[in-house]
Amino acid sequence: MSESTYAADAFGSPTPVLSVSPVVLPAPGRAVDLEVRVSAPVTGRDLPVILLSHGQGYSNHLSSLNGYAPLANFWAAHGFVVIQPTHLSSRTLTLDPATPGAPLFWRSRAEDMTRVLDQLDVIEAAVPQLLGRVDRSKVAVAGHSMGGHTASLLLGARLTDPEDGTEVDLAEPRIAAGVLLAAPGGGGDALTESTARNFPFFLTTDFSKMTTPALVVAGDKDDSPHLTVRGPEWHTDPYFLSPGPKSLLTLHGAEHGLGGVSGYDVAETTDESPERVSTVQRLTWAYLRTLLNPADSAWQTACDALAAGPSPLGRVESK
Repeated sequence: MSESTYAADAFGSPTPVLSVSPVVLPAPGRAVDLEVRVSAPVTGRDLPVILLSHGQGYSNHLSSLNGYAPLANFWAAHGFVVIQPTHLSSRTLTLDPATPGAPLFWRSRAEDMTRVLDQLDVIEAAVPQLLGRVDRSKVAVAGHSMGGHTASLLLGARLTDPEDGTEVDLAEPRIAAGVLLAAPGGGGDALTESTARNFPFFLTTDFSKMTTPALVVAGDKDDSPHLTVRGPEWHTDPYFLSPGPKSLLTLHGAEHGLGGVSGYDVAETTDESPERVSTVQRLTWAYLRTLLNPADSAWQTACDALAAGPSPLGRVESK
């Protein structure tokens, strides 16, 4: 097959992947320099980019550039350059709890992604196999759990900084599409008392200006009782409370791990399901492929395939 915009057709024939880490990006003013992993197919040109933001969790290394291999490897094998930062919230860094922004570093997380886009030249120089192969006009962001909150801010969601009362706008115009995986929903009385007290930035989440196209992925068994009193529907807020165009993939029986997207054989994945992970891989890839190349029918094909099975693992709606 000749080289083209994508390194693989449809869901078949995955291309071998090269993965380089850590690529260190200078970050003046940040507690430590920004380390990223870069994964990409070994062939293909004009490759679009996915910025992948990790969540938080019990494991030491999943919340870092070493997590989310089921997603990063699949997307890279099917034609994307995947860039994964280690946010300051990662347990691998063991930062002083008094570090400004701790423990979740909500603002720094979004700024990490902008920093990555600002330093794509540095990344290409560090991974010479990528030189001249990246399409910088086609950039998407994806994030799981707290990473979904990061992605939502980059897509246009707003909040009020609890420190100074100002409205925060971290929207990144270079990002053309997003994927929010088990992302936090709205604030106010949807939050548990402990969440409102310990993480007050969640209180004012506002999706009304999140105008960038996005796919929201939510599990219908994702109760997240430590965060919200509303149950699984809370994770659909980024779809229902934002303007279109948006799509929502609801996964039947899925909990917060969505079958295990954060890593292979992860102990804290309470709903481990290779079939469910495969669904997430394929639907997210197809969505981004079509959003970044509107003439491509991958998204419609994937939606049709999901609905055609005798026992569909999920359902899709769009607006």
